[in-house]
Amino acid sequence: MNLVVQFEDVALVVIHEDLVELLFLRISSDYNLSVGAMSVVFCSDDYILKVNQTYLNHDYFTDIITFDYSEGGFISGDLIVSLDTVLSNAVLYDTVFEAELFRVLVHGFLHLCGLGDKGFDEIEVMRERESFYMKTCINPFVSRETN
Repeated sequence: MNLVVQFEDVALVVIHEDLVELLFLRISSDYNLSVGAMSVVFCSDDYILKVNQTYLNHDYFTDIITFDYSEGGFISGDLIVSLDTVLSNAVLYDTVFEAELFRVLVHGFLHLCGLGDKGFDEIEVMRERESFYMKTCINPFVSRETN
């Protein structure tokens, strides 16, 4: 796996890249896929809004945008993550920032594995898979970090 992490228009934060890589490898393995080139861009709300407007013709903030370049059995893509919205959602949903950040990363990576979230049935499956990976991969780690 080739993982590149970037920060755009935000202060640097501690990101456990090894955990991100392990998470992506675990999820891809469950879907019988291999991971190729991946980038994760952590940014501000203003930055993600510009990306949303420029590339998707959407005029709103979001927590993550996933650009999928996957071919065959190889996952490749860019995940653009607004740390501002992740923080707002962590407060809104009464969870720790790190847990919300990893939930968003799981969500984006599941998109690269072929899961959608446009209809009720797709959203239900996406939420179940997010919960599964949070419970089995992320929550034990986040619990240790926040104690």
